[in-house]
Amino acid sequence: MPEVHGNLEGIRKSILDEMAAFYDMQLDNDIFMPQDLLQSLCGYSAFLNREIALYITRDGEIADVFVGKAASIDLPDVRLRRSERRLSMIRCIHTHPSGTGMLSDVDISALTSMRFDAMCAVGVAQDGHPTSVQCAFLDPASPDGVNRTEVLNARKLPQQEWMTLIDEADKAYYSELKEEKDGLERAVLVGIENEQSLDELQELAKTAGAETVLRVLQKRPTPDTAFCIGKGKAEELALRCQAVNADVVIFDNELSGVMQKNLEEMLRVKVVDRTALILDIFAARASTREGKLQVEMAQLQYRSQRLLGQGLVLSRLAGGIGTRGPGESKLEVNRRRIRERLTDLRRELEQIEKQRNLRRQNREKNNIPVVALVGYTNAGKSTLFNLLTGSDVYAMDQLFATLDSVSRPAVLPHGGKILLVDTVGFIRKLPHDLVKAFRATLEEAKLADVLVIVSDAADKELPLRHQTVEEVLDSLDATEAPRIDALNKCDLCPAGEDLLPGAVRISAKTGEGTDALLAKIEEALDAGTQEVQFLLPFDQYQLMAKMRKLGSVLSEEYVNEGALVTMRLGTQELAYLAQTGVKILDKNRK
Repeated sequence: MPEVHGNLEGIRKSILDEMAAFYDMQLDNDIFMPQDLLQSLCGYSAFLNREIALYITRDGEIADVFVGKAASIDLPDVRLRRSERRLSMIRCIHTHPSGTGMLSDVDISALTSMRFDAMCAVGVAQDGHPTSVQCAFLDPASPDGVNRTEVLNARKLPQQEWMTLIDEADKAYYSELKEEKDGLERAVLVGIENEQSLDELQELAKTAGAETVLRVLQKRPTPDTAFCIGKGKAEELALRCQAVNADVVIFDNELSGVMQKNLEEMLRVKVVDRTALILDIFAARASTREGKLQVEMAQLQYRSQRLLGQGLVLSRLAGGIGTRGPGESKLEVNRRRIRERLTDLRRELEQIEKQRNLRRQNREKNNIPVVALVGYTNAGKSTLFNLLTGSDVYAMDQLFATLDSVSRPAVLPHGGKILLVDTVGFIRKLPHDLVKAFRATLEEAKLADVLVIVSDAADKELPLRHQTVEEVLDSLDATEAPRIDALNKCDLCPAGEDLLPGAVRISAKTGEGTDALLAKIEEALDAGTQEVQFLLPFDQYQLMAKMRKLGSVLSEEYVNEGALVTMRLGTQELAYLAQTGVKILDKNRK
């Protein structure tokens, strides 16, 4: 159990153990200081006749219990500071036994030097009841940089108003820093595999709006269960993060909730993993209602696995240190809210999926083949999509430029029509929660008639990334449709180099090789079919509606005897046509 710190001379162990129970309390993050906790704090302060300070994090955890002057706390032991210019994410509430709640000059000095979220003084009567309270907040708009409240009745704390002041002050300081750094967060990247993996992580960080200031690689077969990189390396990383003034540390592998908590306490900066980074990018890129719902679902599923609770945190504050009376804890409330929201999201996405299925059925009725462009992110799928369809979807040289699937008609060399679908890009270690949330969208790849795997010819990691795409497609059960490899950006690599055997070399930028690609798509769609010409008498023309559903109509003209129709049909469809007694004129061409 965490210990009470400070001037403990003469205090019985039983009292210290009782005070250490403060650490087990979890406060609502919109409450500045619960009245029952304030009463308990003042009771101990009067009993000991000493100042007692509580240091409370932005998340409602008790970071430290300190006996003595609030200004003497060793802040580096408790702070989660993200920058020397940001707030520490910790507020200090301390007592003045047998005194008033008026803040002293020493209190204000501690507030400014340690950059607390807030400094609050509480006057304590001899009977242990709180009397008056004054609070101060850092404020860049104030002449001396401090916003002081009036001295108030301790029983009437403006709880939510004070938490709002903290949030506003933090945003103000963050805005100043953001302007100074051109909006870029300073990121430290950490990996345990290889430099190539960190290269991709750096691209992801850049896409998310971060500037990489340090890369750390510690090769190890498995992550450390507590710190991912080991405690010694984490301690070293803490010093290096401070030296480069880092705002965020990004780990290349997925972190457990325990790892993330331990690392944030050790590094004193925000810590995210690769999965959270990708989810953040997806959240920024989602433009359609469906995309936003899918991202929110993935984020909630990710967060629900990282909610931590311990010991008496699972009992609510019900008066006094012992938290008499069980109740719904903050942890349980958060879990329940996430479950409820996930249920709502699933319901909304089910309705959207029904609409997509209806559109898909209409396509099937019209017998329009679907060709899906799939591949690693930033391989040039959207640029190729725009070239083949004459569209203008968002296409930029960045990861996950396309998030929402888009479909447009395209024309094959012999006049046949297809529906071309641009899909979200794949990536190594694609988050499992993201795949689950986007499964309905990824169905476009699974149900396509032909898959075109677009690869970047200039990519040094081409074989590995092509393998990743194949593995993702297999995980989606997209194994039946024929696959065509398209080697994009071939204008950037030597013509004689066989980077991907059997691939069609194209350039979505110049248009080179796209005719050959369309011809290959047409060939794949025509495989197993025959081009058939038949004469349909006018008195049997009602069959034409059925025939349109069975195959592609290549041409239709009217002569004296009826309609002269040319279609492409499969073996079963051709057998049906023969059963109708319609006169087949030519069925020899493939």
